[in-house]
Amino acid sequence: MLSLGRLHLITDTRPGRDPLAVLRAALPVAGADLVVQVRVEDDATDREAYELACRVTEACRPYGAQCLVNDRLHVALAVDAAGGHVGADDLPVAAARRVLGPDAVLGATAREPVGARTAVDAGASYLGVGPCHVTTTKSGLPDPIGPEGIRAVAEAVSVPVIAIGGVTAASVPALRAAGAYGVAVVGALSLAADPAHATAELLRALTC
Repeated sequence: MLSLGRLHLITDTRPGRDPLAVLRAALPVAGADLVVQVRVEDDATDREAYELACRVTEACRPYGAQCLVNDRLHVALAVDAAGGHVGADDLPVAAARRVLGPDAVLGATAREPVGARTAVDAGASYLGVGPCHVTTTKSGLPDPIGPEGIRAVAEAVSVPVIAIGGVTAASVPALRAAGAYGVAVVGALSLAADPAHATAELLRALTC
């Protein structure tokens, strides 16, 4: 079974956000239970993505937390991240697996059982599934699938399912009951007045 933290923090690099400050607050609380997915805005340069990924991998290392890079797999390789994550408009999963190699962690986005099984067959280590609930973090997303959508995917595959989209500590128990291995969050931590406290609440909900 893949060794993977249950709480995934996706970096929020929108204007006015400080992803590294959020990370510094979350890491001492979560330790190796944290996976940090470095995601940058579409108009960010590769240099900007690389510099952020470097700082994230360095911060994660003492805590045993994993760093993944979303979309830009060459950056993941350049910073020696644990792996990467690809979405529907990125490299196909099989191609991403060839880029990263057989041992890297490779996440893929899925929404329904058929696509989920296809991604796993192509080499995905885990699946990011959603959006579970309405979210304003990312535009252009399809309608939320709710816990029942998570259940349908979780029952179709044997890899960890990470629920994403509008996740809060209050919504975690229903997602876990539906079969989610863990959750991925952006706003639940980046918008929190106390990210360390919010991290602890999410972890408590994940382990109950």
